[in-house]
Amino acid sequence: MSYDVTIIGGGIVGLATAMHLLEQRPGLRLCLVEKEAHLAAHQTGNNSGVIHSGLYYRPGSLKARNCVRGYQLLLDFLRRHDIPHEICGKVVVATRESELGPLEELHRRGTANGLEGLRWLSPEEIREIEPHCAGIRGLYVPQTGIVDYRTVAETYGREIQRLGGEIHLDEEARGIRQSTDAVEVVTTRATRRSRLLVTCAGLHSDRLARHTHPRLDIRITPFRGEYYVLRPEARGLVRNLIYPVPDPAFPFLGVHFTRMIGGAVECGPNAVFAFAREGYRKTDFSFRDTWDALAWPGFRKVARKYWKTGLGEFHRSFSKAAFVKALQRLIPEIQEEHLLPGGAGIRAQACGIDGRLLDDFHIIEDGNVVHVCNAPSPAATASLAIGETIARTVASALAPSRQQHVLS
Repeated sequence: MSYDVTIIGGGIVGLATAMHLLEQRPGLRLCLVEKEAHLAAHQTGNNSGVIHSGLYYRPGSLKARNCVRGYQLLLDFLRRHDIPHEICGKVVVATRESELGPLEELHRRGTANGLEGLRWLSPEEIREIEPHCAGIRGLYVPQTGIVDYRTVAETYGREIQRLGGEIHLDEEARGIRQSTDAVEVVTTRATRRSRLLVTCAGLHSDRLARHTHPRLDIRITPFRGEYYVLRPEARGLVRNLIYPVPDPAFPFLGVHFTRMIGGAVECGPNAVFAFAREGYRKTDFSFRDTWDALAWPGFRKVARKYWKTGLGEFHRSFSKAAFVKALQRLIPEIQEEHLLPGGAGIRAQACGIDGRLLDDFHIIEDGNVVHVCNAPSPAATASLAIGETIARTVASALAPSRQQHVLS
């Protein structure tokens, strides 16, 4: 069967894109293929469930624009579909003098991105919000919230089917054949032909993109984020969300405390190089994935520059005491006995050939194919806004005489 649009990837970005296209274009023939047996199997289903406000992102960037708009679109969707969520707010805490400048920059960015209600906190005011938290200065961000993104993604999926779209699970894309008037996706079950293809493959986005864009100048480097959870009797140490001031050199937010929508409290994540793109356990190893990373010139540049930081992350991965020490910067009362092993997620971090760790969305339009090559956090929060962006790209890509273009 032929379609108007095929989407590869059953994570929250692919699902949001499909849903938005079907809402805006009734009668559109659309199919979504996902290699796993269920939706939201990787990044979407293994994150900490934070609804981000837009605090961290460079004003004017795709991340900033899509997060701020996506935040409101997401809240509207959650309310319409009665999905449990809570806008509980968070505190970002400086524990050292060297962090005061970066904290000021966060306030500047948040203000420029339109956040309202940002409030500076003294040490005493920090403890009024989070009684067990220590810091020399804090920033209160009232617009941050929590939700279960797997539930959100599953609701997107039901909406896609209600609107007439097809979802094919347990079907892996193996090849892409592109011509001027059609695209064929060869999967483990069928060959699916459509006028336009959108790839939202997360951890494998670069591999799919290279089918039509062989000179792609980024590669996905997988970083595993490992969590602990607080024992039930220790959950009172955290009321809502407590974050450190992030290192501006890295696109990671540092280990933090997150109350989950079900009541549990996660501690983490770290950010350790994973030896497999789907390597959720420390012992997981893929020769292909490891070689792809180590052979990439950009990753080698990152490793040479930040090897000490990388060793520190590995140390925290294998030493519970080191992990606890990082957490104690925010909550000194935390002890090893308060923590139980939690889950892990893999971040699909795009790395440029020049050694840059891409910190913004990166979308390539290549004729009748659109590749979402980098969709880092806050992609879940921003999913509906990203879906709008890609839908506009779809309308443009279906027009004749389309040229290659990159959004980044």
